[in-house]
Amino acid sequence: MAQEAAGPRVDRRLRRARTVTLLSLATGTWASLLTLVGVAREPDPTRAVLGAAGAVLFAAGQAAVLYATVTPWLAQRWRRRSEVGLAVLAVLSVPLVGPVATGAWPTWAWLGAALFGMAPLLVRPPVAAVVAAAALAVSAAVGVWTGGPVWRFLLVTGGVGAGVAVVNWVQIWFWDLLVEAREGQVAQARLAAAEERLRFARDVHDVLGHDLTVIALKAELAARLAGVDAERAAREAAEAQRLATSALTEVRETVHGYRTVDLAEQLDAVAGVLRSCGIRCAVVPPAADLPPAAAGDLAAVLREAGTNVLRHSRAGWCRIEIVRDGDTARMTVTNDGAADRAPDGRSNGLRGLADRLATTGGRLRVRREENVFTLEATVPVAP
Repeated sequence: MAQEAAGPRVDRRLRRARTVTLLSLATGTWASLLTLVGVAREPDPTRAVLGAAGAVLFAAGQAAVLYATVTPWLAQRWRRRSEVGLAVLAVLSVPLVGPVATGAWPTWAWLGAALFGMAPLLVRPPVAAVVAAAALAVSAAVGVWTGGPVWRFLLVTGGVGAGVAVVNWVQIWFWDLLVEAREGQVAQARLAAAEERLRFARDVHDVLGHDLTVIALKAELAARLAGVDAERAAREAAEAQRLATSALTEVRETVHGYRTVDLAEQLDAVAGVLRSCGIRCAVVPPAADLPPAAAGDLAAVLREAGTNVLRHSRAGWCRIEIVRDGDTARMTVTNDGAADRAPDGRSNGLRGLADRLATTGGRLRVRREENVFTLEATVPVAP
């Protein structure tokens, strides 16, 4: 069974699908509940009580296994314990339920059908076939033991059990597909984040690689010349210092987003991450390229906004729009996750962005309207 990854918004959707699957599987327990018909027909009160106890215990074990089957975040040991518990209860049900309503109702055969139907949920197909064959053999043995018609026991256990097994297998197949799709979304999001880190690493390498190489060569040359040509060694050392200062400035500009930023690339990256997590994302890019300073500021806001949508909301849709109006550019990021955990204007990330925009004459505003959260950033555009 695939394991579910974390992700609050999609996890809620997956849990809903799990609930539907669990309820659908629960409808398959009707076979075990039909043993109560035999209990009602049993004239001996002691056998009726023992039979009812056996049927209820088996149903409880069955429910535990169904729960574990569609709960991928459950520890493996609990899943194994539920399966072992069901096996023990199935064995105990034979002496408790087998003698109930002898000749009037194939009581244990219905438990056998339930066990037959659950086999595909517990083990792989080859072993499931062995479990099904064992259920048929025990059902026939109970029929012989109680003097009932063996063919009737086999018909109930085999016929009803096969039908339940097919239904259960289809439901679990669909559930596994949902879990695997969720894992694929998480993997895509991680890949997009890794690609963004690689892009940043390439930028830093491009900035520092050449300068550091030249600085190392000049420092080495200055060290060699120190004893033979002090004046030239000083010039080389000063040049190395100048290059180091220049490289430090470029790194600071890269880290703080003041270098030229491809805003369209940032829009594609953020939209790709949101869509990979199942969020419908609409993007309206600016009609024309923005100056580097404005593009850098908006790109920083965009990254923070995308992070907030993923971490602090359970949005189903998001709209990103950038428009230029004269000497200003405005970016609006809207999503429908405000009713969950959308950040307010005092969040550290947004406060830092507001301070950054304020230094260049920009402004950052946030607002909520029912379950819609809107972030609006305005930056000046140099003529």
